[in-house]
Amino acid sequence: MTATTAADNQDTIPADAPFALFGAWFADARKSEPNDPDAVALATATPSGAPSVRMVLLKDWGPDGFVFYTNGHSRKGGELHANPQAAMLFHWKSLRRQIRIEGTISEVSPEQADAYFASRSRDSQLGAIASDQSQPLGSRGEFLAQIAKVTARYLVGKVPRPPHWTGFRLAPSAMEFWLDRPFRLHERRRFERAPGGGWTSGLLFP
Repeated sequence: MTATTAADNQDTIPADAPFALFGAWFADARKSEPNDPDAVALATATPSGAPSVRMVLLKDWGPDGFVFYTNGHSRKGGELHANPQAAMLFHWKSLRRQIRIEGTISEVSPEQADAYFASRSRDSQLGAIASDQSQPLGSRGEFLAQIAKVTARYLVGKVPRPPHWTGFRLAPSAMEFWLDRPFRLHERRRFERAPGGGWTSGLLFP
């Protein structure tokens, strides 16, 4: 069991301030998680409700939502375009904390996608162009050959962002914070966005 911190005292967080609590927990995770504190499970679904889940990296967040980037032609990209609802789950094992986030999806602006793509390493940029993400692949060698071909094409100069490589923002309608307590008497606090704006919150049985 990890030592408690000030952020463990949820009673000090105002009922309409889920982002303040997220910020405190995320800051703690950056200090304690051995790898990728920004890794988050992203759940999507087809229009008929068939679910899928995978890990992505959180790249930006704020009152307007949580941003990640991906190939828009991938399975998750296709599902997000067809059914713009999603859920996220952060699990920080070092802190024994979880945060669930549910909400609607929108695409970031081309300018924002360009700016983030430009900040990536050149190898990551080339990989994004070379990978037909989620499509069938005959062999690993085929993929490496495609990377070599793309690398040769962009030996010098700026690597352009592929138009299908973009970012998505999850605007939360609900955020739920789970905190480990002894004897499995865990603590759950759920925030829900009110119809007129703002947030309401309350505790749930664990």
